[in-house]
Amino acid sequence: MTHFKELSDWLQHWAGDDTARRDIAATLMALAEVGTKISTLVAAGPLAGDQSGIVGENSDGDLQKLLDLTSHHAVIAALADAPVAYVGSEEAEEPISLRPDAALAVAVDPLDGSSNIGINLPMGTIFSILPALAAGGEASFRQIGRSQLAAGFLVYGPMTELALTVGDGTHVFVLDRRDGTFRLVNDTASIAHATEEFAINASNYRHWDETLRAYIDDCLAGDDGVRTKDFNMRWYGSLVAEASRILARGGVFLYPSDQRQGYGEGRLRLVYEANPVAFLVEQAGGAASTGAGAILDQVPDELHQRVPLIFGAREEVERIERYLNDPQSLGENAPLFGRRGLFRA
Repeated sequence: MTHFKELSDWLQHWAGDDTARRDIAATLMALAEVGTKISTLVAAGPLAGDQSGIVGENSDGDLQKLLDLTSHHAVIAALADAPVAYVGSEEAEEPISLRPDAALAVAVDPLDGSSNIGINLPMGTIFSILPALAAGGEASFRQIGRSQLAAGFLVYGPMTELALTVGDGTHVFVLDRRDGTFRLVNDTASIAHATEEFAINASNYRHWDETLRAYIDDCLAGDDGVRTKDFNMRWYGSLVAEASRILARGGVFLYPSDQRQGYGEGRLRLVYEANPVAFLVEQAGGAASTGAGAILDQVPDELHQRVPLIFGAREEVERIERYLNDPQSLGENAPLFGRRGLFRA
């Protein structure tokens, strides 16, 4: 019978006698444990009450559902016993101070994909662990993405999955509900450099820049077009579900900026969505970009800053960057020469 190493044992081996690593390991365990609790609540669905009920708005004006706030409070309670100085949550306007003398700061989206509440599709929790700075909580969350000490996400789907990195590869664990432990199922997650699958919300096509529409047109043209191969398209409405799929079988994900009000700088948050996913993806051999440069090279202006996000197969991310920034470099495949696309007359 195959033996799957427990998360606690894996972290203990990684941390050894290093005090700084032990703090990170304790924080990761706290996040895994609260993820188990959120997973149970998600799995109960309507048996746990009306979790999709609207209870307010967050700092960006997004509607908050009951499960959003329940998850937020559960995460804060779990991290209160960890070596965490500050928590920056999607559901709180300002950073929350826990133990100001502690070494770490945690940025978190407590419940990603909450639009899927009530329809039995995946949701999750995304987190980033940073060094806590003496200047305080706000400064701690304005660090460049490459300052992350660890990052990960949980997916609450048919199985509850934890993907994490501590800067030495990307590792995937699955919750064993028989004993409530996370067990290692993939110690070296790897994203193929090329792909024939993309994920994007095609309903926003009319709002995209011409160059992005040209890229999607070329993918949809398939074997008959300039790419000379057929593509599949996916869209789950959950960042963690898309990231999990890409870690498992490759692909590329796009959530670009567009012309709608409030989407000019993208929609996903840099600090607690794009940065942790980018860290995981790069550690698995993929790439993550704003469309103009690496996500992890961005310096946040504030906790809730939004950003365009493209990640996945390295070659495809680089190709998309060329479409967006230097279409002439594509030669005979260059867009914007009046050719008719599948969605354009």
